[in-house]
Amino acid sequence: MATVSTTSPALEKHPNLAPGLYLVATPIGTARDITLRALDVIQHADILAAEDTRTARKLMAIYEIALSGRQLVSYHDGNGARRRPVLLSELNAGRRVCLICEAGSPLIADPGHKLVREAVAAGIAIHVVPGPCAAIAALSISGLPTDRFLFAGFLPAKPQARARRLEELADIQATLIFFETARRLADSLRAICDILGGSRPTVVCREITKKFEEVWQGNADELAARAAAETPKGEIVILVDRTPVEYSRMALEQDLTDLMSRLTFREAVEAAVHLHGARKRDIYRLALRMSGDEPARS
Repeated sequence: MATVSTTSPALEKHPNLAPGLYLVATPIGTARDITLRALDVIQHADILAAEDTRTARKLMAIYEIALSGRQLVSYHDGNGARRRPVLLSELNAGRRVCLICEAGSPLIADPGHKLVREAVAAGIAIHVVPGPCAAIAALSISGLPTDRFLFAGFLPAKPQARARRLEELADIQATLIFFETARRLADSLRAICDILGGSRPTVVCREITKKFEEVWQGNADELAARAAAETPKGEIVILVDRTPVEYSRMALEQDLTDLMSRLTFREAVEAAVHLHGARKRDIYRLALRMSGDEPARS
């Protein structure tokens, strides 16, 4: 990969940075996605902070940016309470502090929020250096609606908490975007099937901008089965289309009546979910009312 020398005119164009906190986005995969302004800020800031200093050092080495006696300190959820007073003291003294975000845009699933909040309260100038964002990159290539979307971060690891979170998001009329680990992908997709509906158009983006970039497209049922069979690796974004158009209540009730006459309650609900693509919770409640186990609600 070609490098950019620190003596390059592009990097020397704006060496006089104003005091304040600089939030710098970094590539989510391909190192060449860095912006010239990001390199300029990293080169000229007085103090550098990064969630992972190893990643920051690697990026600086690629572009031949030397520390030149400056501090490069770690800043993450584990040490943030100790680091913030030190960084805020430097900022109050007029220093230029660069917070190098870990693989993506500032404060998107990133521990920098508390530092920014306290800097705002202290009246410190804050500058953003925008760049790559995995959530937006995945939305761009997903083929799902982009006019309205909600980034919901990581789903909880525990099944009950994950189900509750999905219940809260079930009726939102927007494309839902989640970050997920490879290890939990199959479980999260199965929960999406159970709570949001197996027929929901769903996209899984893996390793965006990296060598093994991959995009899965289909419905939630299909992708859940694929994830269980393939056990993918890498950084993952899940996108789920908004609530589908209203299904036919009359047709659903007719099918449920037939299914419950032949199958167990659970089997009938599962079959109706598969036939109609509605949310499992809605069909479950309807089946309870039809069976007389739950009074109808007004």
